[in-house]
Amino acid sequence: MGLKARYGGDALAGLSSAKCTNEENYVFQKFVRTAFGTNNVDHCARLCHASTVVGLAAAFGSGAMTNSVREIGDADVILVTGSNTTEAHPVIGNLIKHAVVLKGAKLILADPRGIELSEYATVWLRQKNGTDVAWLNGIMHVILKEDLQDEAFIAERTEGFEEFRKVIEQYTPERVEEITGIPAEQIVEAARIYAGAERATLVYSMGITQHTTGVDNVLSTANLALLTGNMGRESTGVNPLRGQNNVQGACDLGALPNVFPGYQKVTDEAIREKFEKGWGVPLSGEVGLTVVEIMNAAAEGRVKGLYVMGENPMLSDPNLNHVREALESLDFLVVQDIFLTETAQLADVVLPGVSFAEKDGTYTNTGRRVQRVRKAIPNVGDSRQDWEIVCEVTRRMGYEMQYAAPAEVMEEIASLTPIYGGMHYDRLDGDGLQWPCPAGDALSA
Repeated sequence: MGLKARYGGDALAGLSSAKCTNEENYVFQKFVRTAFGTNNVDHCARLCHASTVVGLAAAFGSGAMTNSVREIGDADVILVTGSNTTEAHPVIGNLIKHAVVLKGAKLILADPRGIELSEYATVWLRQKNGTDVAWLNGIMHVILKEDLQDEAFIAERTEGFEEFRKVIEQYTPERVEEITGIPAEQIVEAARIYAGAERATLVYSMGITQHTTGVDNVLSTANLALLTGNMGRESTGVNPLRGQNNVQGACDLGALPNVFPGYQKVTDEAIREKFEKGWGVPLSGEVGLTVVEIMNAAAEGRVKGLYVMGENPMLSDPNLNHVREALESLDFLVVQDIFLTETAQLADVVLPGVSFAEKDGTYTNTGRRVQRVRKAIPNVGDSRQDWEIVCEVTRRMGYEMQYAAPAEVMEEIASLTPIYGGMHYDRLDGDGLQWPCPAGDALSA
């Protein structure tokens, strides 16, 4: 409270967590926006899949997988790039191997490394690092040159096609070979296989997002799917694989500086009024600082206080010397975690949270499926539920935020967040529910 009174809410910031539940991420971003009075809240997706959120939201209106995980295994052609899938996402990796070996699917792998999936690939494209837009454009060039595109889909469901064609015409297989190192004949072969599929799905991960051209890489994958009509049908689409267990949920629930839960823009006056009414407090309409900007501002003395829940920037952020300088420059650092992490060792106060095994709540997996977790063991020692800690800190800062249980938090989420509208714990058994809810499976509010 002292820092807020002395410097204002924008001198404070919070880092939420892709390892915490949906309910905890919702409570945390609400804490920052109500008690701190700022939109300076972010989490690790900024460093891994922010380009996915921006790129796919621009192309499709939603920064998430277009299809479910299960559907990947039923595709005729699977294009994988920027993902060592069997290592990082073994369940999905096994689905891909199963589809190739037992169902006859063809695998196009674009990866400069020799990974396990290269043993299963029909075509293995080994591009130079940083040339992903070029090889994707090269594949689309061949599709257009050989008239393999889906004309009806393009006419009905896309825009800007002629401008797109003018750019793609420049990326002949020969020019792409010069840029990427991929033989021209492999570009042609991959294009024919992908365009010839009845159901082609594209899978990618952080190998193409953590680049200065990450958004362009993502948009290029979307262009390829749209060009061939591989969108809006089962076992097609563009499917990013998340890095941590709740990256999707943390983004969905507003742990981002520019949007409230459900990707509702903080700059939209009508949206802001809805949350002000729901939360009972005036809210800032200024876009907050990203995690990188928070560190820069801390080092420069503009951010004075930082509250970190379940994140470890001293391990995960780029330029750790700069991160240490930033954290040591703060007037006050609070870390809430289950271990004395590298970041917690620099903190003024460490608050002991609990692990997933000690929690009730939900996670949203990489395929947008909202899944229940139930408390399996009692809290260890003096640790407390993360949402309870945040609510108590919020109360002591003068804003009442009380819930009897995570189920109450989800009720509030459903009332303010259209993409989670109707979510109730009694419907989140078994395999969970996927948003948006399929037709005929809408939930009662």
